[in-house]
Order: sequence, then C-alpha cells, then structure tokens
Amino acid sequence: MMVLTVRKFTFFRIRHLLAMILSLAAVAAMSSGGGSSLNSSSPLDPFDSSTSWSLVEDPSNSSSEPVVRTLTPDFQPATTAVAIQEVNPWDIALCVTGTLISCENALVIAVLFYTPTLRAPMFILIGSLAVADLMAGLGLILNFVFTYLIDSSVEFVTLLSVGLLISAFSASVFNILAITVDRYLSLYNALTYHTERTVTFTYLMVLFIWVLCVTLGSLPALGWNCLRDESTCSILRPVTKINAVALAVTFLLVFATMMQLYLQICKIAFRHAQQIAVQHQFVGISTTKGVSTLSAILCAFGACWLPFAMYSIVANSSYPAIYTYATVLPATCCSVINPIIYAFRNPDIQKSLWMACCGCFPSNLSLRPRTSSDV
Repeated sequence: MMVLTVRKFTFFRIRHLLAMILSLAAVAAMSSGGGSSLNSSSPLDPFDSSTSWSLVEDPSNSSSEPVVRTLTPDFQPATTAVAIQEVNPWDIALCVTGTLISCENALVIAVLFYTPTLRAPMFILIGSLAVADLMAGLGLILNFVFTYLIDSSVEFVTLLSVGLLISAFSASVFNILAITVDRYLSLYNALTYHTERTVTFTYLMVLFIWVLCVTLGSLPALGWNCLRDESTCSILRPVTKINAVALAVTFLLVFATMMQLYLQICKIAFRHAQQIAVQHQFVGISTTKGVSTLSAILCAFGACWLPFAMYSIVANSSYPAIYTYATVLPATCCSVINPIIYAFRNPDIQKSLWMACCGCFPSNLSLRPRTSSDV
C-alpha cells in the first residue's frame, strides 16, 4: 500500500513538471512566432525583471486530485514610450511674431505712460491700440505654450487661448477704426474739434470698444464653440463656422467704413488746399504727403486682413491647415506694422522716445500743432 502511494505521488509530481514545461514551451513559441500581443523582436525571458509570473489553477483537474498550478507570465512593460510632439515651423513663426509685437507695443505704452503731456484724445486712442496689440502678441505666445508645453486637450486652456486672441485682435481692428473716425472729425469739424472731442468722451469710446471685444472673445466660453461637434468647426478650432463668418463680415464692414472715411478725408484735404491760394505750394505738398500716407495705411491694413477674412468665409475645418497658417500670419503682421504707422511716425512720440533713450522722461514736453496725418 505504501508503494502505491509513493508511485501515485511521483506520478503527480511528474505530471506537474510536464505541465510547467509545456506552458513555458507554448509561451516561447508565441514570442518567437510573432504572436499578436507580443513583440517578435524580444523573446520571453523568465528571469527578465519586466516579466512577472502568477500561479493559475489547471481547470482540467478533478477535485479529488491534488491541485496542479502552472506558471503563466503577466507582461508589464518596464518602460513606456513617450511621444514627442513635433514643433510646427508655422507655430514658431507665430510665436516669434508675437514676441516682436509685444516688445514694440510695450515700448509705445511705456512712452505714453511716462509722458504726461501725451494725454490728448489721439494719444489715448494710440495707447488703446498699443494695449490691444500687446495682448495679441501675448496671446500668440501663450497659444504656443498651451500647444506644446501644456495639455491643450483641456477645454479651459483652449477656450482661454482663443478668447484672448479674438478679444485682442478685434480690439486692434476697432481701435484702428476709432483712429480713422478721429482723423475725419479733426478735419470735418476743425474749428470745434478740440472742444467737442474731450478726454472723457474718448475714454467712454475706448471703454465701449473693449466691452464689445471682450464680449466677442467670451462667446466660445459661453457655449459658442465646436468642442462637442467637430463638423461645425471653422478654420480656427474651437470657433464655429457661424462665428468665424460673423467676425469676417464685421471686419469687411469695418474695412469698407475706413475706405469711405479716408476718401472723405482726401476730399476735405484737397478742398482746403484749393481755398488757401496763398499757401498753395506748401499745402499742396502737405496734402500730397497726407494722401500717400493714408493710402499706404489703408493698403497695409487690407493686405494683412483681407486674405484671412475671405478665407474664413469660404473655408472650414476640412481644409488643409497650411492655408490657415498662410492667412493668419499676415493678419498678425498688422500688429507689427501698427506701432510704426500710428506711434513711431508721430513727432511728439518720437521726441519723447529719444529723450527716454537718453535716460530722462520729460514732464513738460512742448507739443507742436497736429494735423490729420500725424496719427
């Protein structure tokens, strides 16, 4: 009886050993034969630290026999491949443009802030334009940071970035329109302009512009976005197609208004030149220079923004991204040109800037008489 017991025990030990050998052979065959769940280039190593083993009960055994367990591997990779996002050269160009915009307009704001004599309505509008362009430049930089350094899949990050850009660039366009209106009024009501255009009225107009633009920028955060339905996206995610078309049409109306106002400014300037026969030569030269300046301003503004506005109307999110970049980049360059056209060309700002470079900010800078082409 004892001999039978020993033989039965030895039989089960041999059976257990054979089960383990067959299990290891099957796993090795899977690893070398290109199994679907394993990498064929890395055969199974039972002593590898990245492979853990667990005991699994053999279901073929009956309850009356000793329990037979086999070793099966639990594959847990020791390292995980980290996907590195490739940086788009267009995004680098936009970030560099945003940095240039920020530096230029920060200089304009500093000169206006530290020069108390530059508080006329025209300089308030120039300052508001500089603030808008500064925010646009910072928005481009933050958009690059959110895209490559922060998880851009978070809805809050996406909505914050696009809201800042819409508010800033909208404020830039509307401030340019306000400067154009100010130029027109300075010629149309030349005698009463300085009494009617008070600083308080200018501040109220600037406040209205910013409230309107912040409202436009907050629309995506208020639900007017395509995060839930990608098919309704425009060329700029998460702005919807309807929102993009509305903004583009608004820009076209602003551009048409500016063209009409500049045409009226030219007519008034030529009429003044004809009425002053004594100063015909001087006024003729000044008028010609003013008309050429206004034409250059209008052409630069249209060349920067018209391609993007027209493309926003006809395109959607299915169009290649390179077309979007090719139209967005010129539009952002308008904020690079604005400080040169509206600030650095102004003689009063030039004098303040030169004195600031010498290390002193003037407290009582004498301002020369201004004309419509100074702004």
